[in-house]
Amino acid sequence: MEDNKYDKVLSLYDCNLDDEKVARQVEIILKEHLQENNTPEVKKFLLNSVELTTLKTTDSEDSVLKFVEKVNKFDDVYPELGHVATVCVYPCFAKICHDTLENENIEIACVSACFPSSQSFIEVKVAEAALAIKDGATEIDIVIPVGKFLAGDYEGMCDEIEEIKAVCGDRKLKTILETGCLKTASNIKKASILAMYSGADYIKTSTGKLEPAATPEAAFVMCQAIKEYYDKTGIQIGFKPAGGMKTVEDALTYYTIVKQVLGEKWLTNQYLRLGTSSLANKLLSDIEGKEVNFF
Repeated sequence: MEDNKYDKVLSLYDCNLDDEKVARQVEIILKEHLQENNTPEVKKFLLNSVELTTLKTTDSEDSVLKFVEKVNKFDDVYPELGHVATVCVYPCFAKICHDTLENENIEIACVSACFPSSQSFIEVKVAEAALAIKDGATEIDIVIPVGKFLAGDYEGMCDEIEEIKAVCGDRKLKTILETGCLKTASNIKKASILAMYSGADYIKTSTGKLEPAATPEAAFVMCQAIKEYYDKTGIQIGFKPAGGMKTVEDALTYYTIVKQVLGEKWLTNQYLRLGTSSLANKLLSDIEGKEVNFF
């Protein structure tokens, strides 16, 4: 019965996608529109959409404190440039961020639910997300149970997302599809639809821990899914490419896809985020016209 419910949801959408056709569509969009978005205004917007991330094995209370202090200092040094959208850390550092982050408009995101593998007991995943929220996280990033999805256990996948969203309440839940493991456009489309149906507030490409991470093709398919879901339900879901964004052109590529597929309504850092640890300095350098290593 439950499996039929999820199959019925998927049947409302075109999930039989051709990978080569997707690649051609992306190529056309970027060829026709990428350069028109190569402007200082767009780069400033992208800087304001960055989720400044530190997810290292070597992270410590001291290193995270220094990380947050740079974010605090940015407001004083570059008051005309706004601020990043989010700081993203492991759950055990939520309290440090909550206690030391000075700009209340910057969100605190925690990767939770046994990131990056999502391989543990659901009780552990729920508890980790709940503890992060208790310590001050305003957003939770989780990885879908990819193995369950690939095995066709849609009920198991969706139940996990629903349970974690329940402890998030009105805090945003971002679900990471780990698109490099899903392999095909059809799988990416199905996982996107199921994640949104189960309560995700954002869908996110990748953890950045596996290759390939974000790709323009995966982004295109996910944005198509978001658009179709919005058209059918009226629910606006956010999009977050993450992993593998190393250049300003990479950021402009994802901006261009979002603009062309989803439109102006998604061109706000409430609905478009960039998950990265290195791109902020490159965007800042491009805007300033000189090399800047602020973060």
